[in-house]
Amino acid sequence: MNLSCLSPLTGINYSREKQYKIKYKDITLPHHYFADFIVEECIVLETKAAAYIVDGHAKQSLNYLAASRLRLALLVNFGEDSLTHKRIVF
Repeated sequence: MNLSCLSPLTGINYSREKQYKIKYKDITLPHHYFADFIVEECIVLETKAAAYIVDGHAKQSLNYLAASRLRLALLVNFGEDSLTHKRIVF
């Protein structure tokens, strides 16, 4: 599922659940990555609703950056008492 949208309120382009193929040593693997959101074709926005952000969440975002060849990810967690976030650069 890859839904491209233009926010009517902000005019920001984004895609939901964008699929990326995984390549390893010039072989495309049968598994795919699905990034929550790609904003303006330059930022991976990964959202969570967890008790707290763990290293695995950041590693997942790094994998999305590697697969997408983008350089910036924002990891946002709505599950804590207040919103928390982490900026990840590849």
